[in-house]
Amino acid sequence: MDLNYSTEDLAFRAEVRAFLEAKLPQDLSDAVRLGRGLGKEGHDRWHSILNEQGWLAPTWPEEYGGCGWNAVQRHIFDEECCRAHAPRIVPFGLTMLAPVLQKFGSDQQRAYFLPKILSGEHWWCQGYSEPGAGSDLASLRTRAVRDGDHYVVNGQKTWTTLGQYANWIFCLVRTDPDAKQQEGISFLLIDMDTPGIEVRPIILLDGTHEVNEVWFTDVRVPVENLVGEENKGWTYAKYLLTHERTNIAGVGFSQAGLEAVKRLARQQIHRGRPLIENPHFAARLARAEIDLMAMATTNLRIISAAAQGQAPGVESSMLKVKGTEIRQEINDLARRAAGVYALPFASEALAGDNSALAPPEGSDAAAAQYFNNRKLSIFGGSNEIQKNIIAKVSLGGRT
Repeated sequence: MDLNYSTEDLAFRAEVRAFLEAKLPQDLSDAVRLGRGLGKEGHDRWHSILNEQGWLAPTWPEEYGGCGWNAVQRHIFDEECCRAHAPRIVPFGLTMLAPVLQKFGSDQQRAYFLPKILSGEHWWCQGYSEPGAGSDLASLRTRAVRDGDHYVVNGQKTWTTLGQYANWIFCLVRTDPDAKQQEGISFLLIDMDTPGIEVRPIILLDGTHEVNEVWFTDVRVPVENLVGEENKGWTYAKYLLTHERTNIAGVGFSQAGLEAVKRLARQQIHRGRPLIENPHFAARLARAEIDLMAMATTNLRIISAAAQGQAPGVESSMLKVKGTEIRQEINDLARRAAGVYALPFASEALAGDNSALAPPEGSDAAAAQYFNNRKLSIFGGSNEIQKNIIAKVSLGGRT
């Protein structure tokens, strides 16, 4: 195993960096760097730029419109995008559903859906979690009953991220209530414009609208929108989650976040000295950086193995656990470094005097990011579930 970059890898990195310098809109980069939301227009704009370049789907095979990059090139691309504060591509269609369709979908499904994911015509959301079925996903209760050439779907999904923008949703539904939990589930593709679907917003503590409830009342879904075989959806769901967990590691995001914390800590003065010189803060910062370097090395080992044709297994769970812990620690360091500026109180501005509101750049979103990213250790399979998977593989040889 060689963890050093080759001459070709370094040339590829330079090509990606030049593209980002030329094509990444400054307003989008600023919004990401300062921790501000993009909205649908911002996501769509960056999606189109990457699609025009042919770099939108690094993980797809070339036959479906992918880049044809190897695992190392994909890693370099992700690193450079984070370094340049490029928007994160909305993953539901590109990196979660698409691999399932490519492996388990029908020829008709691949021919119809994959081009529309690339073009942005279809914005997908994920219908997995339900009230009472999050970490214990197999206990889901949304029912789909076969009626001629359709399934009739009734139930509720929750925590549906960016569902307010989606025109399609991929759903796990129970098609055999008498079977064992994992054996009676199917995987359906549902047009959000179908009568009987209602999206209700969930407003978060900071006032943002990121997640939703999705209700299904007698929603008729054509049978041809079933992926794979009826009652085999759990297999496809696990395959999708492996891809989701690997992406959650977010090495590049943590590297960019750590650099932001350092900049902030150099500006903030604590007891007459820059905060970054405070022994307690410096020790936490160093510990986070060491953990991040260790995880980045582990990530490279897995990438190196993938480049040789080995599929990630329990390693994706390990990256998910450690990656989310590190990102949450960096968020906490940023919040502490920002201090009173982490959550601006605007009464002075409302009174006509905003002289007290001069926070260091990027600090005003620190608290919101800290609280929002508490979810990282919960979604995509909670970290407690991932630790059980790791323990079973390590101690019992089971997955």
